[in-house]
Amino acid sequence: MTTSFGAANAAIAKDPKLQIGRSFNGLKSASNSLLLAKRPQVFIPSAAGTASFIRAVSTPVKPDTSVEPKRSKVEIFKEHSDFIRYPLNEEMLTDAPNINEAATQLIKFHGSYQQYNRDERGTKSYSFMLRTKNPCGKVSNKLYLVMDDLADQFGIGTLRLTTRQTFQLHGVLKKDLKTVMSSIIKCMGSTLGACGDLNRNVLAPAAPYNRKDYLFAQKTAENIASLLTPQSGFYYDIWVDGERFLTAEPPEVVEARNDNSHGTNFVDSPEPIYGTQFLPRKFKIAVTVPTDNSVDLFTNDIGVVVVSDADGEPQGFNLYVGGGMGRTHRLDSTFPQMAEPLGYVPKEDILYAVKAIVVTQRENGRRDDRKYSRMKYLLSSWGIEKFRTVVEQYYGKKIEPCHDLPEWEFKSYLGWHEQGDGALFCGLHVDSGRIKGAMKTTLREIIEKYNLNVRITPNQNIVLCDIRQAWKRPITTVLAQGGLLQPRYVDPLNLTAMACPAFPLCPLAITEAERGIPDILKRVRAVFEKVGLKYNESVVVRITGCPNGCARPYMAELGLVGDGPNSYQVWLGGTPNQTSLAKTFKEKVKIQNLENVLEPLFYHWKRKRLSKESFGNFTNRMGNEKLLELVDKWEGIPLSPPRYNLKLFADKETYESIDALAKIQDKTAHQLAIDIIRNYVASHQNGIIQ
Repeated sequence: MTTSFGAANAAIAKDPKLQIGRSFNGLKSASNSLLLAKRPQVFIPSAAGTASFIRAVSTPVKPDTSVEPKRSKVEIFKEHSDFIRYPLNEEMLTDAPNINEAATQLIKFHGSYQQYNRDERGTKSYSFMLRTKNPCGKVSNKLYLVMDDLADQFGIGTLRLTTRQTFQLHGVLKKDLKTVMSSIIKCMGSTLGACGDLNRNVLAPAAPYNRKDYLFAQKTAENIASLLTPQSGFYYDIWVDGERFLTAEPPEVVEARNDNSHGTNFVDSPEPIYGTQFLPRKFKIAVTVPTDNSVDLFTNDIGVVVVSDADGEPQGFNLYVGGGMGRTHRLDSTFPQMAEPLGYVPKEDILYAVKAIVVTQRENGRRDDRKYSRMKYLLSSWGIEKFRTVVEQYYGKKIEPCHDLPEWEFKSYLGWHEQGDGALFCGLHVDSGRIKGAMKTTLREIIEKYNLNVRITPNQNIVLCDIRQAWKRPITTVLAQGGLLQPRYVDPLNLTAMACPAFPLCPLAITEAERGIPDILKRVRAVFEKVGLKYNESVVVRITGCPNGCARPYMAELGLVGDGPNSYQVWLGGTPNQTSLAKTFKEKVKIQNLENVLEPLFYHWKRKRLSKESFGNFTNRMGNEKLLELVDKWEGIPLSPPRYNLKLFADKETYESIDALAKIQDKTAHQLAIDIIRNYVASHQNGIIQ
């Protein structure tokens, strides 16, 4: 069939506002066999203007490939890798504790990063971090127990829950990689695509509600994950000698993947969607239901929201595109960005629409400079209208406007909840997602004894599912003994805080995050108390050791982003429901000087906020200029005029004596007097008891 392009296509080619970007001119494979499909015939209106059938959109023109485009080193590694095999397959056979540069890039597609302990000096002690792929955060009972065992046998004795609902297993030696990988695969787990230039783990609300919208969101997330899973078998070839461990795919997934009616696929390729080059960079997708922003929807390349009718029946999806957190310090052309509305598609088209968006990024995202390869930069360059036009060509239909939705809320799902099917689920807070020590032992005991499945949340917490009513009391008791407390017993600051691992194993870390956040949160709480904020008040605090934003600090009310040794950028302006992007407030704030910034901010928030105004909304209303002025002029909490409390002090001399003693302890005379009275009463009561 000859290729014919319609008038709409010609108009796009000529209109500079709609031209497809040429910073990367197509996908060049190692051979000439991986060409895009021939284009379908398109009907065009006749010159005389007589009535003719016209498609809503046409298949896009392929960019000119006559000029060799500039490409990054990683693109060349991918091209010569035989679909992500070589030279990793050879490097895994050597006795060296590490792998070479090309293999280090390729192993990411398999779900692993090469690392070394940066706390140690001298010879580098190499190890590997493995990250699992768990759509919706779902983890079977069997897989959890295997991961728990692997952490002890081959890791550093801990499991880490990530902000994308997966496990990270740190400290695996190269010689043990195949054993660990094959163990995960044989338990129907996977690490395939948890890292690398392809679709990462697909998020969905972790709550196991037996509701149509939640079930439909989770099914959709699983189908999208399946659609965008690599097909060429490289993962199984290296880790289980080519043996496949696959579950049956829904027919709608197979049909959508194989469909090439709009020129999306590579013909006769082992990777029909990805080709030899896969995507320009990582790609992130989240699916949720209205009001539930537990998934940080707007930080994803694609955000998918179920839209239901008045009877609660899912009808379609709102789509949001172009979110992403990563940036580079002192390079303003890199930036975090929130996803923006693309439009609405009916439920039967969701896989085709997602595929069209992925292909638009595949064909047009930059491959010359990886700092600018995320889809958010394509959106920034093109604008949403041009982006939508090109997506529609690959989708084959016009995309409708988004449907109106209610306000978003952050939902943690901590504590006990009804599932809706007679069973319960219990959400447990895990500081920075690190499962270790007594907590690890306790979780294993409960999960194993009651045969529970679990889910990982996008906030680094864990949910125990399918709990019978009769099990609630004994499970609650054992959890408390293991330090896993109900949320009312955890500091509210901790409940919403997140941190990336950073030191000692992350090669990108500039300063501390996970190891530093416990002390930082205690210091934030101390400032709260000092300025008079109540215990039940909180702000969303997120900390990363570098600007890549793994803990999504740019959506936090208070984001701390490592910009030097023991130094952070301070970002303000995110909101509790994660619907506002923070802005840079101060650079190079040394960790020991943090209170100099936080104290005036929290003091003025307490005194100048509107009714129920969050810290993030307060900082947005005040603006950075005014806030900087308040910080720069801060001389400490204003002292109240001296006054004698006649209930405590009968005369001036007593007051002055207590005041002198109080200053030694950095207290006021009133505080010291109250402490003395409390101690006296307590000792008197003890004496009576004895």
